[in-house]
Amino acid sequence: MDFQTFLRRIPKVDLHCHLVGTLRPQTLAQLASTHGLALPRPAETLYDFADFYDFLDVLRLASASVRTADDFSRVTYEALQDGHSAGNLRHAELLFNPQYFYPYGVSYRTMVDGMLDGMAGAERDFGVSALLVASFDRMIDAAGAMQILDDVLAYRKPQVVGIGLDGAERTGPPQRFAEVYARAGAAGLKRTAHVCEDNQTLEEAPPSNYAICRDLLKCDRLDHGYNLLADPAMVMRARDEGLYFNTCTITSVTRNLERRRASIAKMVDLGLNVTLNTDDPVMFKTDIAHSYQVLFQSQPQWGVARARAFSLDGVAASWLDDTTKAALTDSFRTELDTLEAALEPS
Repeated sequence: MDFQTFLRRIPKVDLHCHLVGTLRPQTLAQLASTHGLALPRPAETLYDFADFYDFLDVLRLASASVRTADDFSRVTYEALQDGHSAGNLRHAELLFNPQYFYPYGVSYRTMVDGMLDGMAGAERDFGVSALLVASFDRMIDAAGAMQILDDVLAYRKPQVVGIGLDGAERTGPPQRFAEVYARAGAAGLKRTAHVCEDNQTLEEAPPSNYAICRDLLKCDRLDHGYNLLADPAMVMRARDEGLYFNTCTITSVTRNLERRRASIAKMVDLGLNVTLNTDDPVMFKTDIAHSYQVLFQSQPQWGVARARAFSLDGVAASWLDDTTKAALTDSFRTELDTLEAALEPS
């Protein structure tokens, strides 16, 4: 077995995966047709984005095509199936934005019941576990986010383990949501947020947002983090605090791909805790195995030890309960040992 095959076959966790970014083009076309929606361009080119903000618009458009519990079950099942078949995905924590679906008459309960059904099917058929993270797009105001949290808490399901904050940082600074995050934390929900994303400028997504997410939002882990590298003092703080950054190798902005991979490598070199994830895999024309492979191709000095670290750090950064996390860690180590023994000499 060569090293690229090893990277594809090692067990993996995906902690930064937006559900609406997993829709297969054919699924999107079918659901849109069912609900009487016209796509702005053919499904086969819908994911050819002009820029980051075009991507965000298409992401929200895809949300309009998922309306029934069966729709949510289907796309959730397919997302976990695709991750498993492409790259031995074993656990995922899927982010979903209720505000995307409310305008189409979809209740929070419908979303969650559908996703839980899809998750149960994927665990039964592929052995892939999953948790859910209810997220707010920053374009919403704090009152709207609080209303979503009302729904999360009113229909409390243990699989909805935390909250997140995504979308363009320039449209909603993290401090806007401090009260929402405080209430979520008091209710026992985990907290994450997109921060310092490099598809935005340092002025739009500054390193100082890290401090706000830690000091005001009390985040347990963070998504992205690349712009943090512009502030060495903030990097040192993040390293000392030990939070995990759920990075994503592939981005919607193609001109940023090389810089993104270099940033992830530098984060690792500087001692930050980093996991590898897909973000919006189908929309970005990637999968969990590809996300590993392209990053390692850009860092030829990396080898088995770094691959093992990414695999196990995914489990460590997950929001699984301690007992499940320990069992999954043991399983990963056993599988990694077996795969490493089958590697061809480099």
